[in-house]
Amino acid sequence: MLKINNISDPWLLQEIEAKGKLHHFKAGDVIVQNETFMKSIPLVVSGNIKVFRVHDGLHEMFMYYVGAGQACAVSLSSCLTSKQSKIKAVAEEDSTIISIPAHIAYEWYENNKAWRMFVFQTLESRIEELFETIDTIAFSKVDERILTYLDTKTQTLKTDTLQITHQEIANELSTSREVVSRILKKLEMDGLVSLGRNKIVVLKKKKAASVSRS
Repeated sequence: MLKINNISDPWLLQEIEAKGKLHHFKAGDVIVQNETFMKSIPLVVSGNIKVFRVHDGLHEMFMYYVGAGQACAVSLSSCLTSKQSKIKAVAEEDSTIISIPAHIAYEWYENNKAWRMFVFQTLESRIEELFETIDTIAFSKVDERILTYLDTKTQTLKTDTLQITHQEIANELSTSREVVSRILKKLEMDGLVSLGRNKIVVLKKKKAASVSRS
């Protein structure tokens, strides 16, 4: 049976399988475009989705990951309130989602306690993540932001080896490639990461790392 975090109601799980439609995406595929009306709610069955805030249609900033058994809080809110999406969602790896039509999700919200609780819990958990993101941006130095980013990414993908370019990190953190490259080189000298061609191996997790200051 389908597994969705915080949903144990057998009837609701069966309804999700019966009323939902499966979609398969390759890594890098765009799942949700910015400023589009959400006609369905995507629930992640397998893989990982990364969510970005888009500003002025040009600048993107990474917000959080949506993993197996989870839903995107912004998509939930946009769909249930019939408003345009304010985010962009991209498959971090090959992923499968099951989409629930908006009218069915709204009907469940009115009539099914388990679904309402799922919506509330999803919103609550994402709000906490957003507070952490805001704190990181506002109060942390760039090296700490990069370490947090790498730590989150390795935990999400369950690997210490990341196939990623310095430019991609710069784009997702809204900084410059030169700054990212300089800090990654410093982190390598501190023994926290190992750098290769379009590859970063995280040697120490952020909580255990002690970043030297220059």
